[in-house]
Amino acid sequence: MFKTFILLGGLTALFMVVGYAIGGSTGALAALVFAGAMNLFAWWGSDRMVLRMHNAQPVTAAEAPQLYRMTEELARNAGIPMPALYVIHEDQPNAFATGRSPEKGAVAVNTGLLNLMSEQEVAGVIAHEMAHIKNRDTLIMAVTATLAGAIGFLAQFGFMLGRGRENRANPIAMILLMILGPLAAMLVQMAISRAREYEADAEGARICGDPTWLANGLAKLESGRVGRVNETAEANPGSAHMFIVNPLSGLRLDRLFATHPPTEERIARLMALGGTPRPAVAGRGSPWTSPSAPQGKRNPWA
Repeated sequence: MFKTFILLGGLTALFMVVGYAIGGSTGALAALVFAGAMNLFAWWGSDRMVLRMHNAQPVTAAEAPQLYRMTEELARNAGIPMPALYVIHEDQPNAFATGRSPEKGAVAVNTGLLNLMSEQEVAGVIAHEMAHIKNRDTLIMAVTATLAGAIGFLAQFGFMLGRGRENRANPIAMILLMILGPLAAMLVQMAISRAREYEADAEGARICGDPTWLANGLAKLESGRVGRVNETAEANPGSAHMFIVNPLSGLRLDRLFATHPPTEERIARLMALGGTPRPAVAGRGSPWTSPSAPQGKRNPWA
């Protein structure tokens, strides 16, 4: 957590440097005020925005009884309130958590994940998301993404503003600012996200009681996303760091600037934890099958 706040401080300082390069002391002060306003927006509305962005649909205990009971029990294990539960109709297996506090937490799972995984693997993935909510990573990453995006916007704005001035700054310096400012912000965002993923894996293993559940889940997520393009995530790459595994296809520079640590390394760390397995969290059967559904029929939200 200390390292995370140091990196967040560095991101804020970078924001002020870009402001200073554009408008001197006044620009730095304006950038600081703008950063505060963006952070307030991230704190207040980022959870609802990202859920709408990915077309997440809320589900209740009546609509998905086993999945809901599993999430409820994992929340008790984590010592946090039951988060709002959402399902995203998306073939690519993935999941994310959001919310500015444990009391405002939300977990969203793709139908592709529910169709692919066993009950224990689903429990491991949801436990990982519970860990993010418990550790308030959802708020930290919302603020990080907002600042990183604002730095990119500010750098481009400064470049366009400089072009319109008669006595503008060195054009080479402005071009470097436009390129290096967002790049540095992206690297800081990547460092914060990777650190939080490792911690959420370890805490998620403690919440569900068996590290192999999450390890097996991660392996299926990594293999299951191959060949499945998440069009919404591709259109909104700034939200990629929120998912448990990278939802982007890697067609651009997504692999070079990945916000997630290597899945193989995450699995290896989880397997090294050991631990005593618990019984399946939600009892027998798959967590997404309705008691009234015909035998063998899968329905992730009923």
